[in-house]
Amino acid sequence: MLSQTPLDDTRWAAVVGRDPEAGFYYSVRTTGVYCRPACAARLARRENVAFHATPAEAEAAGFRPCKRCKPTQAPQAERYAETVAAACRAIEAAETPPSLDALAQAAGLSPHHFHRVFKSAAGVTPGAYAKAHRAARVREELGRSATVTEAIYDAGFNSGGRFYETSTQVLGMTPTRFRKGGEATTIRFAVGQCSLGAILVATTDKGVCAILMGDDPDALVRDLQDRFARAELVGGDAAFEATMARVVGLVEQPRAGLDLPLDVRGTAFQQRVWQALTEIQAGRTASYADIAARIGQPRAVRAVAQACAANALAIAIPCHRVVRNDGALSGYRWGVERKRVLLEREAAA
Repeated sequence: MLSQTPLDDTRWAAVVGRDPEAGFYYSVRTTGVYCRPACAARLARRENVAFHATPAEAEAAGFRPCKRCKPTQAPQAERYAETVAAACRAIEAAETPPSLDALAQAAGLSPHHFHRVFKSAAGVTPGAYAKAHRAARVREELGRSATVTEAIYDAGFNSGGRFYETSTQVLGMTPTRFRKGGEATTIRFAVGQCSLGAILVATTDKGVCAILMGDDPDALVRDLQDRFARAELVGGDAAFEATMARVVGLVEQPRAGLDLPLDVRGTAFQQRVWQALTEIQAGRTASYADIAARIGQPRAVRAVAQACAANALAIAIPCHRVVRNDGALSGYRWGVERKRVLLEREAAA
């Protein structure tokens, strides 16, 4: 029987638990192969198992790599993250969105498997990602093209008719109105007080478009005016009080979630990040690196932080659940102290 040490006991526990984060390899004497701890192969008997720091060490001992977990390759999660990142780049570079079959073929996966891998890593389907990316391109082109029609074609739409069918969903308003900075768009808003200070809630006919928090109510109104420079801002009436009350209730009980439609506006990348944020369970946290990995761009940690800072829907899109890699609270647009209180409330509940 192989000798055992306390470290070996810890490693064996990782093998039994199929820990994907364990940084070692194990070999099985009876099969002659070595694996990752997370390998899905049938669990070997403990007395036949030895541990190795590297694949080279295992192979020097006479073992060959497992064909199931492929220990000489990058972990599956990393390979899939790279696959999704490559697909995202292909979508962004294409004049027209590539088909699911074309993306899957490039990734070396079946369309069904690729669709599942992409959605798991990016938080949205390939089609939704392509739509969000083209929406961002339309916004950019509307700001610099000579005409609306030119902007639509420059953004990759093959016909104006196809774009206009979805323009309101893409932009939150008509292209002409968007180009004028939201002119003639009516936004209702109100400023109130909650346990975390001043809070501003604003809505369009599509849903809640802003939840802003701070110490100075006037500063919150100026922030809203800057965001919708040419929109018609209208003070909320008595009926708006119900919306305000539900948002304030979210501040007091952030685990409950907001049962109201949202009017979310942002770039394709920002929307991917925000979608990933909504998938963090209340009472839990994730690091910026975690979010970058989830959307298939593990190196975009700084861009993820910037997307969190651009979030205008405090608590409804829970950027307060994102922390530093060491678990420490990082910057929060609405103030680190508010972030701490929100996390404490979720943990207590």
